[in-house]
Amino acid sequence: MRALIDLIIKNKHWFVFIGLEVLSLAFLFSYNGYQKSVYFTTANDVVGSTYNVISGITSYLHLQEENQALEQTNEELRRQIIEIQRQIDEHHLDSILRMPSLPKKYDLVHAQVINGTLHKSNNLLTINKGEADGIRPEMGVVCSQGVVGIVYMTSEHYSIVMPILHVNSKISCRLRNSEYFGSLIWQRGYADIAYVTSIPRHAEVAPKDIVETNGFSDIFPPGLPIGMVHRINDSTDGISYMLRVKLFTNFTTLRNVSVITNYQSAERRQLEEMAEMHDKQ
Repeated sequence: MRALIDLIIKNKHWFVFIGLEVLSLAFLFSYNGYQKSVYFTTANDVVGSTYNVISGITSYLHLQEENQALEQTNEELRRQIIEIQRQIDEHHLDSILRMPSLPKKYDLVHAQVINGTLHKSNNLLTINKGEADGIRPEMGVVCSQGVVGIVYMTSEHYSIVMPILHVNSKISCRLRNSEYFGSLIWQRGYADIAYVTSIPRHAEVAPKDIVETNGFSDIFPPGLPIGMVHRINDSTDGISYMLRVKLFTNFTTLRNVSVITNYQSAERRQLEEMAEMHDKQ
């Protein structure tokens, strides 16, 4: 406190000068209209400029918060777009994979997979329906996603199915909306990949084309989805294509299946056998 008093006494002439200046300016602007207007105009300009500077600084300081809020909004919009696209893709895929209505000559016997393998060359599936349910060898097996395989052996209450994932499996197929057909085979390895052989090189085929049954046998009716073309390769002979196909059926989670029964298969097989015997004579 003593030091403050000493400072004031030591610099009292400056304080007196400043006080007199303030007093004179107050009298000048209070009793002279022109100076008063100039003062207020200048003061407003200074205050306005000061406010602009303060506003700019404040806006700059809040930019980070606004950017974070915008980034959160953008992220939410991106998630919504991805979800909408996923729903569109699922709807489109469901429309592609939807099982067509079977002709009247076909019927379905529903069953469950109770045992099976995926890592062997000759994989087999066991289902809990058999001869007592009308199932016989060489009947086609499907699920809600697509083709599963062909019944291999039967007992009264159980059946063994040779799935697509078997080296001896060979299913006649075609490219959807196309006249080109071939055979679907499996070459070990992946549980979701198979191959279509004998597609001529002049065939118009592209990735994502649908592979389906062609109905050339009594095992499967035409139009049942099998998979989607994943890659187009040349065959070993160089004459045709070998299509790498992504299978629709998820064998790793496969549980519910249906066996297709064909009430005209016996008649057709008998007729074809008679024709073969006739040709041999």
